[in-house]
Amino acid sequence: MFEQRYKRGRRRALQTIAAVATVPFHAMAETAVAAPGPGNTGTRRLTQLIGSNGWAGAPQDVAMWRQMGISWGRDVAGPGQPDSAHDAMRVDRTGPQYDSNLPPVLLSNNRNGFRSLLLLAYTPGWNATIADDSKSAPVDVDAWTQYVDAVVRKYSAPPYNVRYFQIWNEAAGRLSGGLKQATFWHGPSADGDKDGVYDRAMQDYVERIHIPAARIIRKYRCFIVYGGWPDQGGVETYIKWLEYRSPVVNARMLDWVDYIDIHYMKVAELDPLYQRYVRNGPARGLWQTEIGDRYMEDPHYISRYFFDFAVWALDRNWDDPDKYVSMVFHWDGVEPFRLTQRGNPRTYTVSGRALIVLNRTVPGALQRVPAQLKPGPDVAAGAVYSDKDLVFQVAAPSGWRTISVPGIKAPVSSRAEVRFIDALTGQAAPASDVALTWDQNALNIRFKVPQNVNGAPKKAPEVPVHLAYIVVSSRQVA
Repeated sequence: MFEQRYKRGRRRALQTIAAVATVPFHAMAETAVAAPGPGNTGTRRLTQLIGSNGWAGAPQDVAMWRQMGISWGRDVAGPGQPDSAHDAMRVDRTGPQYDSNLPPVLLSNNRNGFRSLLLLAYTPGWNATIADDSKSAPVDVDAWTQYVDAVVRKYSAPPYNVRYFQIWNEAAGRLSGGLKQATFWHGPSADGDKDGVYDRAMQDYVERIHIPAARIIRKYRCFIVYGGWPDQGGVETYIKWLEYRSPVVNARMLDWVDYIDIHYMKVAELDPLYQRYVRNGPARGLWQTEIGDRYMEDPHYISRYFFDFAVWALDRNWDDPDKYVSMVFHWDGVEPFRLTQRGNPRTYTVSGRALIVLNRTVPGALQRVPAQLKPGPDVAAGAVYSDKDLVFQVAAPSGWRTISVPGIKAPVSSRAEVRFIDALTGQAAPASDVALTWDQNALNIRFKVPQNVNGAPKKAPEVPVHLAYIVVSSRQVA
C-alpha cells in the first residue's frame, strides 16, 4: 500500500443484471425506496461504498471528502517497537512514515461521520527473519501479537470505537505465482532473492501473522479484514491461500476472515469470490481496499467503477451497509491519477470532479432496477433508482443513441422529465438533446452524444466514447 506500485490488471466485460417487471415508473420508484428486500435493515446509498486510502485532516479536506462522497478511510497504526524489543510500544502514529498523530484523526472521523479501517503491519527490522526486511515473517511471533493487541485494545475502546482491522497488506506476488511488485510477504529462496519463491509462504503467513492477529481482533469483538489480494496474484491462488489448512493450528485462514479483500480488480471479477464466500457465508462481505492508482489515467474509470459497483451490490443482497466497500488509492497526491492534487489551495483532478458529479447525481436511497435494459448499438449502460429518480449511466460514441427499458409504464398522474448530464463536468445538455417516450409499456430514450466526447483518446480501431448520466424524474402534475 505504502510503496508506489503501477498496476495493470485483467480486463473483462461489464455485467448486466436483468429481471423484468411491468409497473408504472413512479410506482416502481416508490417501491424501490419504501420496500427493502428481506433482511435489508436500512437505506443503501452510494456513499456507503466509497472509501479512500489516507485520512482527511484539515477542515477543507473533510469538506472535499464530503463533496466526493467518501465515507471510509484506511491507514496504518504504529510504529510498534521500531528499533528493538526494549522499545516502548507505540501505536499513536499513522501515515506512510508514521508522520501523523492517529488519535485525533480517528476522533475527527467519528465527528464527521467517516468510518476508519486500521491496517496492522509490518515486521520491525530487528525481528525480521530476513535482516531489516519489514515484509518478512517475524522471528518472535509474540512481538507481533503484542503490537496487534496494543492497537486493537486501544482503538476498539471509547472514544475511538474502531470496529474494523486489516491484517497485513498484499501477502502475494512471485511467491504465489504473481508478479514481483505485488508482494509484501518475503521469504528466503535458493538464490538468495528475498522476492523469490518461498516454499513455506502460506504456512508461515497463516501461523505467524494472520491467525495470531485474527484471534486478538475477535477477542475484542471486532471484525477481521483480509490484507488485500492484488490482481497480479490471481483469484485461483487467492482461493488456495484462503483455504490452506495449517497442520500446526488445524485451521484455515478463511476461518479467521470476516471480509474478503482484493485489490485493483474489475467489478465483474468479484463474482467468483462472492459466490464462493459471501453469498452463503462464511464471510460477511467483500471489499477492495485499493482501487484506482494508474487506472485513473482513464477519466471514466472512477465513475464507471462505483456506478457498476452499486448496480452489482444491489443485486447481491446488500443487507448491511458495510458489506461492500471500495477504497481509492489515493485521494491525495501530486500525480494526475489521484482524486486531488496538493497545493494551496488543493485542487480536484478530473477523477475527483467526476466523483463529485456522481455523488450529486445519485444522492438518494438506492434500489435496483428490476427490468432488462436494452441499449442501442454502441451504447453501454447501467441503471439504479436514486430515491424516485431513475438514473442511467451511459457510455457511447458521438451521434444520436438510444436506450429502452421494457416493462415500465408511463406515469398517469405525474409527468416525467429527463436530463442528459456530462459525467465529468456535471453540465446538463440542452433539452433538445434528449427525448423521453413510452411505447407498448416500454420507456424509450433518445439522446445526442456530443461531437467532442469526454473520454480519453483511443488507439485505432477503438472509438473514444462519452460518459454521461440520463436522469428521469417523475413530477406530480398540479
